[in-house]
Amino acid sequence: MLSIQNVSKTYSKSKVKAVDNISLEVRPGEIFGFLGPNGAGKTTTIKMITGILPIDEGRITICGYDIEKDPIKAKMNIGFVPDNHDVYERLKGIEYLNFIADVYDVPTDVRKERINKYLEMFEMKEAAGQQIKSYSHGMKQKIVVAGALIHQPPLWIMDEPLTGLDPRAAHLLKEEMNQHCAKGNTVFFSTHILEVAEKLCHRIGIINKGKIIAVGTIDELRKSEDASLESIFLSLTEEGSAGNA
Repeated sequence: MLSIQNVSKTYSKSKVKAVDNISLEVRPGEIFGFLGPNGAGKTTTIKMITGILPIDEGRITICGYDIEKDPIKAKMNIGFVPDNHDVYERLKGIEYLNFIADVYDVPTDVRKERINKYLEMFEMKEAAGQQIKSYSHGMKQKIVVAGALIHQPPLWIMDEPLTGLDPRAAHLLKEEMNQHCAKGNTVFFSTHILEVAEKLCHRIGIINKGKIIAVGTIDELRKSEDASLESIFLSLTEEGSAGNA
């Protein structure tokens, strides 16, 4: 579903690689959690996966399509929730969703059903007729998530998708993620909420200082039977920091 092969990225004013020769294989039917401290390279990696940033070295494929050689086909298979709300704020919520549906060629009858589903799920039906600039942080997050899912792509890429969501909306989105993967699709998401990742993810990847330092299930990453993801994460990232000191 998602293949990252020996990918590196360096920003022009830095000699240190933001992402340093990372490789990951994310499988159909799994929720994959991508974890790391601030500045570890998570968002840079996600921006390369989605084609926002060019890749310096390596290769990324989505459903078999190379993100740089065949970007349109690759992106048609992605639903992307970024870590910010850079949306057209002068559009009304319903206009934004229809615009995204147009981009992905979602048929009129299908889009109507899906738009209604997500507006109802996120309790946004009344707000859909208002301009996005009037929305709260949480409402903007809901409309961005709805837009990312409107074309029902096989791969969901989500950068901190639960940030700003109220408990009910967060619960419903997690249910959507589970149902999506139960159909053989994939979710790749970053989060700082380790308890959510521990309960939700089939596998975890941890990045620190631009390098992948661990990949596996919770059981595979545990050094003791009762170790929590929080203790695993802190131990691994502290070891990585000590090794680079």
